[in-house]
Amino acid sequence: MAAANKIKRLFYDIETSPNLGLFWSSSYKTSISPNQIIKERAVICICWKWQGQKSVHSLRWDKNQCDRVMLEKFRDILLSADEIVAHNGDRFDEKWLRTRYLFHGIPVPPKFNSLDTLKKARTHFKFNSNRLDYIGQYLFGEGKISTNYQLWKDIAMKNCRASMKLMVDYCKQDVLLLEKVYLKIEPFIKHNTHMACQYGGEKYECPKCGSPNQRFVNVRYTAAGTKRIQFQCKSCHSYHTMSNKTYMDKHKDEMTAKHLQ
Repeated sequence: MAAANKIKRLFYDIETSPNLGLFWSSSYKTSISPNQIIKERAVICICWKWQGQKSVHSLRWDKNQCDRVMLEKFRDILLSADEIVAHNGDRFDEKWLRTRYLFHGIPVPPKFNSLDTLKKARTHFKFNSNRLDYIGQYLFGEGKISTNYQLWKDIAMKNCRASMKLMVDYCKQDVLLLEKVYLKIEPFIKHNTHMACQYGGEKYECPKCGSPNQRFVNVRYTAAGTKRIQFQCKSCHSYHTMSNKTYMDKHKDEMTAKHLQ
C-alpha cells in the first residue's frame, strides 16, 4: 500500500503579537533598548490542517493573553506529524515557537522534520517575490486576506474578541493557501523526507508519496562519476533519482518476487 494514504503532513501558520514598550521618539533612526519593553511578544494563535483533510483547526492564547496552554496542545500535534510545512517556517514560525517553548519550560526536539516552502521557492524558481501572498496570486489569482496594523493593536492592547476572530480567519486562509502552493510546486521540488521509507517501504519507491509506480526517465552521472537513475512517479508526477545500487536492488527484489509466484 502506498504511503500516500498514510502520510501525516502538517501545514501550519502562527500569528504573533508585537512587543509593547515605552519610547520617546518615533523617528526611523530611533533605537529601542530591550529594557524599554514592558510586555513581551507572544503567539496569538496557531492554525493548522492535515494534508488530505478539509478542516482547518485553530488554537489561540487565553483571556489573559498567555500562550502556554495553546503551545502545549500544539506540541503534541507537531510531534505526531511526519513532516511540518510552513512558509518561512524554518526561520520564523519554528524559531518563534521554540523560543516560547523555552520561556514556558516545555521540552521540544532540537529540530522538527520540516519543509519550508519559502526555501523551496528560492531554490527552484524565480518568482518576482517569494512572499506567500504573491505566489498565491501568481499561481491561482488568490492571495492572503487583507488586513492592517490596527488588527494587531486591537488584539494586543484591547483584547478585542471580534478582532481575534478576524485574526484566526486570516491565519486559516494562510494555511489553506500554503497547502495549495505546496501541492502545486511539489512535483518540481526536491523532497526533504523519504515518505516511502518513513512507512516501511523501499528506497526505490517514490520518496514524496510512497507510490511504487515509477517511470524510467534517464541515467545521469554526478561529477564524481556516480551513476544515478532518474524516475518520475506515476501517482504524484514528481521526479526523483536513486543510486545505481538501489536500482539494482529493485530489480533483484522484482526477480525474486516473480520467482516465488
